Amino acid sequence: MYERQDSPAALPIYAQVSELLIREIASGRLADGARLPPERQLAATHQVTVRTLRKSLKILEEKGLLERIQGSGNYVRSNPAAQSIYSMFRIELLEGGGLPTAKFLDISEHTKPGDLPAFGSSPRGTRMRRLRFLNKKPAAVEEIWLDADSGTVDPAQVSDSLYRYYQMKLGFWITRAEDYVSIGKTPDWAPPEFGPQAGQMTGYIERLSWEQKPHPVEYSRTWFDTDIARYVQRLK
Repeated sequence: MYERQDSPAALPIYAQVSELLIREIASGRLADGARLPPERQLAATHQVTVRTLRKSLKILEEKGLLERIQGSGNYVRSNPAAQSIYSMFRIELLEGGGLPTAKFLDISEHTKPGDLPAFGSSPRGTRMRRLRFLNKKPAAVEEIWLDADSGTVDPAQVSDSLYRYYQMKLGFWITRAEDYVSIGKTPDWAPPEFGPQAGQMTGYIERLSWEQKPHPVEYSRTWFDTDIARYVQRLK
């Protein structure tokens, strides 16, 4: 059970439900071969109409994650190759899964500070700071830098899924990323609702992301609350 997100930045409701189910399948919380509850019951659980739920299930079916058996029901099918909007978001709840959402704290353009690794072709970049949630639990804070030559981020249009925003609004898509996982000190700009306080050690991820060009265009650093979430990488 989760509370759906209705903010302008959120994914469409049917996509939120499908993403949540996909992450539940990937984490094993919905096991291969499991029969889903009847559609009316599942729709009520996710606070959507049956029509909306069927749009969500159609996405799973197209990805090979659901089999509909006439007169029997809907059955989960494992498909490690299935991709989704949040396939590259590696943080999950400790119990697995969780729908990612975000609250932006700041979006502004700056000269890249000297402590960032080399990425992009411009000396400037858009810095985005946000609080990330999993099923509405504050799980991480992120600082994301997009190279200025890759486009201008519009704060009024940017969405929960940045990679989706890049593809739909800026005309490029992230093809691969490298993650470096360690521990780090929570930044002083982290909001009070994030569990670890400023200066406290917690889980830490640095990521470089590439589009179709040979050099990375984005750098991000993420601090995640290890009492709520964990970093997961599944080998396919």
